[in-house]
Amino acid sequence: MAVMDSRFRMGSMGSVVGEKITREILHAKEMRTPFIIFTASGGARMQEGVLSLMQMAKTSAALKSFSDHGGLCIVVMTHPTTGGVSASFASLGDYNFAEPGALIGFAGRRIIEQTIREELPEDFQTAEFLLKHGQLDAVIDRRELKEKLALLLELHSKEGLTHE
Repeated sequence: MAVMDSRFRMGSMGSVVGEKITREILHAKEMRTPFIIFTASGGARMQEGVLSLMQMAKTSAALKSFSDHGGLCIVVMTHPTTGGVSASFASLGDYNFAEPGALIGFAGRRIIEQTIREELPEDFQTAEFLLKHGQLDAVIDRRELKEKLALLLELHSKEGLTHE
């Protein structure tokens, strides 16, 4: 399991964060265990330039390899999960969940509105909007998360698959 912490540089993904997440994915692959990640990020650490951007590809490639070997990935997006994190590994889980009201998106509202020259819906980039538009599997309150994750892990375990 990996947990991003928004208290340090808003959980931005730089080369160290990308390396640590990649290592955890590879460890889960080696141990043949599910991988759960709780995301919280303001995006990529742009002061690192291309090194930061490369982490999007690096973490996504690690998840692809994990998936190709039958690995189960569960992503829980917390508030906020934005930028390169949302555009890469945070959107690639077998199950993609979010907490209620979480801000999830790549670019900011103002940038998108200026680019498309249209006003966006009020709830745009919220977990509820993404659920309604098929980008999430569920919006789950933190108080219910432990029970839901335990059920999913049981359903995907060999023992869970043999129960009737």
